[in-house]
Amino acid sequence: MPSNEQIILRELLNQEADNFDDGLTESQFFEFYSVVQILKDYELSYDEISNGIAGESHDGGADSIYLFVNGDLIREDSEVKEKYKKNPDIELVIIQSKKENGFGEDALLKLSRLCTNLLDLGFDKEQFVGRYNNSIISAFELFRDTYVALVTKKPSLRVRIVYASLGMDVHANVQQQADDLQADVKEKLPSVDVQVEFVGASELVQFSQERPSEVFRLATIDSPLSTSEKVFIALVKISDYYKFVSNDDGKLIRHIFESNVRDYQGKNSVNKEIQATLLEEGKEEFWWLNNGVTILATDATTPGGRELIVHNPQIVNGLQTSSEIHHFYTENPNRVDGETRSVLVRVIVPENEETRDRIIRATNSQTSIPKSSLRATDPIHRTIEDYFKPRTLFYDRRKNYYKNEGKKPKEIISLQFLSQCLMATLLRKPDFARARPSTLLEKDDSYEKIFHVNNSLPTYYLVAFWGRAIENRLKFLKKYETPEINDIKFYVLYLVSCGATSNLYPDSQKFAAINVEDLTDDLVDDAAETCFDIYKDLGGTDKVAKGTEMLEKVKDKAREKYGL
Repeated sequence: MPSNEQIILRELLNQEADNFDDGLTESQFFEFYSVVQILKDYELSYDEISNGIAGESHDGGADSIYLFVNGDLIREDSEVKEKYKKNPDIELVIIQSKKENGFGEDALLKLSRLCTNLLDLGFDKEQFVGRYNNSIISAFELFRDTYVALVTKKPSLRVRIVYASLGMDVHANVQQQADDLQADVKEKLPSVDVQVEFVGASELVQFSQERPSEVFRLATIDSPLSTSEKVFIALVKISDYYKFVSNDDGKLIRHIFESNVRDYQGKNSVNKEIQATLLEEGKEEFWWLNNGVTILATDATTPGGRELIVHNPQIVNGLQTSSEIHHFYTENPNRVDGETRSVLVRVIVPENEETRDRIIRATNSQTSIPKSSLRATDPIHRTIEDYFKPRTLFYDRRKNYYKNEGKKPKEIISLQFLSQCLMATLLRKPDFARARPSTLLEKDDSYEKIFHVNNSLPTYYLVAFWGRAIENRLKFLKKYETPEINDIKFYVLYLVSCGATSNLYPDSQKFAAINVEDLTDDLVDDAAETCFDIYKDLGGTDKVAKGTEMLEKVKDKAREKYGL
């Protein structure tokens, strides 16, 4: 007889699956849903979650794999060696999700063999082709390359293995297999902190019911100064600020940091100076030597006395200060009480989105952060967002804004996904769109071409709509596994664009002459079959999808199909 938690969880899964309406099987949706809950603190987008799912066959027991450095998701084109300086935190998360009423030994035995094989830093990928799918091998290659690139910087290393199911209890034999799995990982990586967790019906129900706090209280040393009705300036004890940015478990609350500027720069010279100032109490006040923190909010009040009530805070400047304060008290919890030093905090409720974006840009103008981090504050992206919204698409230029608003994954278009679609069509580079998902926005020349002033808003909408429609159609067909969809979808988009515009080189003007409705299921299915056949003939790996040979063969097929 099922427990109350299992009954509730099954109902949650049914309701969420209906709401998502994403064409997934029950098993696939459970994989997706369990990752959403387990990794909730990492603030991943729906696209990032989907990209970590490893496929249904030859996965070695790992349904999804994610790699983080200092809490940042690492992709195949992430530049880790230069970004992360000293003592980075590397975390590999492996998740097995089974929609079953218990936990079994077989899943853990598979994971033990997988980790024994692929956590060997010298593993030869060719030896495991066919045994493990390409997505699994690539994920472990990414871990190996990242760890090796950062090993001289003395990283801390953590492997977190999570087994999710509808189960309630863990049998002693299953726990023994978990202990053996931990030992196997330790044997390969002696310095690792390895954890094997069981997440069952009770935990998944609890995770699903947790909601991030929207209202925060910030104690101040004196009554905050107010230069206008919704602008406050205050000195805050650094120990109280630590409490403001920490959850009940003492972890940094990532979702209150503006996603566009949350790139923590590691142990660079500025952060070393902040940490040194915290460690060595001198004659100078901390806030004399530090620029402080800027927080944007949807509302802020001072109900009386030395306190600010902040609604939906977003820290847009001061990430390095915040991270170092959090790190300092995590390492020195005995110094929280009795702290007298303070940090300068500005809390602003902007009047509109334009003001909000200007504040983000202005407060980060002297900060060394990637160019791509501030792209979303360019006026063009607000315009695109406004154009998409009444047309059933939601442009998520502010990461996870519409996810948190409860919009369906298929309705949300991230800045990165739109950039990839534009790269595949307007610049005719689906190979580059697949190979460089994280860095498309870094280079000025490519950014200025795909978001050119002469590109029309209908073109942005059509390309985004077609890109998402193709992705959803490929999922619906159930012919392709998730990694294969990720490898071919931008080629399919390019090929149907060639057919619709009757041109190998579609541009904004040519897109203006066609309609969103011109994309039919038959057109997508035919293009998908063509691209998939080329992909498989060349080897069917992500390396093929990132290379130029596949693109040339797709162009040849476009010439043949459409008489171009």
